[in-house]
Amino acid sequence: MATDTAKISQLKSAVANLNQISESEKTGFVNLVSRYLSGEAQQVEWSKIQTPTDEVVVPYDTLAPTPEDPEETRKLLDKLVVLKLNGGLGTTMGCTGPKSVIEVRNGLTFLDLIVIQIENLNKKYGCSVPLLLMNSFNTHDDTQKIIEKYSNSNIEIHTFNQSQYPRIVVDDFVPLPSKGHTDKDGWYPPGHGDVFPSLKNSGKLDALLSKGKEYVFVANSDNLGAVVDLSILILVFIVTFNFRDLVFVTEILNHLIRNKNEYCMEVTPKTLADVKGGTLISYEGKVQLLEIAQVPDQHVNEFKSIEKFKIFNTNNLWVNLKAIKRLVEADALKMEIIPNPKEVDGVKVLQLETAAGAAIRFFDHAIGINVPRSRFLPVKATSDLLLVQSDLYTLVDGFVIRNPARTIPANPSIELGPEFKKVASFLSRFKSIPSIIELDSLKVAGDVWFGVGITLKGKVSIAAKSGVKLEIPDGAVLQNKEINGPEDI
Repeated sequence: MATDTAKISQLKSAVANLNQISESEKTGFVNLVSRYLSGEAQQVEWSKIQTPTDEVVVPYDTLAPTPEDPEETRKLLDKLVVLKLNGGLGTTMGCTGPKSVIEVRNGLTFLDLIVIQIENLNKKYGCSVPLLLMNSFNTHDDTQKIIEKYSNSNIEIHTFNQSQYPRIVVDDFVPLPSKGHTDKDGWYPPGHGDVFPSLKNSGKLDALLSKGKEYVFVANSDNLGAVVDLSILILVFIVTFNFRDLVFVTEILNHLIRNKNEYCMEVTPKTLADVKGGTLISYEGKVQLLEIAQVPDQHVNEFKSIEKFKIFNTNNLWVNLKAIKRLVEADALKMEIIPNPKEVDGVKVLQLETAAGAAIRFFDHAIGINVPRSRFLPVKATSDLLLVQSDLYTLVDGFVIRNPARTIPANPSIELGPEFKKVASFLSRFKSIPSIIELDSLKVAGDVWFGVGITLKGKVSIAAKSGVKLEIPDGAVLQNKEINGPEDI
């Protein structure tokens, strides 16, 4: 224990001299490290885990319908803020700058689509839903320049930065910037769990509350399915009624404050592709997020089972602003810490992070909603980009809508080789995106190039021989085929 005390004392002294960050960031960082060193229990007691009931994880089809009176809808929406997590870079997909400026479809970026969606919402209902972007120090400067193009839109766009914490040198537990690494490599943004204190510390939280805003819808900027849903918005205001018989009345909003949900997490049915995703459980009388890192080794396979743990976190969150203020001011949001080891110029470093979903257990009347898969459409790789740029989806008013011609509920499984990893390479290898309405799975490996007007159906595997360029000709229709050379087409 003395060693840990000495480490914290040394760390405090070093952090005090880091002039690049604010006092609140210094305090937040030292508190996070102190919690980590204290060894707060990360694992759960497996026997105490219970499956949440429909009262805790509400089925989406039981939600109240959208109010018929547009004026009631406007009043409801005027209490809402949309916040997109915009701290990530597009480097893993070979792009520079914020990931949100990657072009998704029809020349429009993630950010373009988000702005168009909210513009249409404000125009349709005569409301004023603002957009907040939580940037990191990696994305702030570029984002400030990019949002200038939206200056004539009908939405207010605000930005704020999440915290900037120093990476810790593993050997001696000294901040990396204290050893001369004062460039960006010496720092890190501490995960999206930091959204709550950063919203408060930036002054944005109090400003929103002063304007009568009550709820924030938080989502990843790369999730194309994370759009404002009026049925969910109604639910977060009201919890104790029979949802099938619910009649929306303004008085309910005014008088049933005590019954408001402070936190609502959207979950969706798990598939084999999502087995590592966090799930909601009932634990010691509270709803809680269970992440794979918290699972005892002997239960990992059970956790991955889609029979027992049927849902996972989409990271679409609806949170009460007053509750955020109360909990941040009380320093009550002590989410599970995620240690993330890295290496910088041969030096082993540690960065400690938290996740916004893990905050659910600290809020009153917290619930989940089991939403359709359509509300979870993330673009993490070029294989996802292929899906959303194909005829499997259409673009309507900024919304990416699934083509009803696809009768199979699940999307095709797509695996593209490293030649397709970067967006520029991916785009150059497709003269046009193939039709994949009837595709079950696609595997592509090697130096493969696609022509115009290609159709893929069933299970298709294309693997070019080493050192050989394989071109799929214009107009080709490939159905349940395994292709290793031109002779197989």
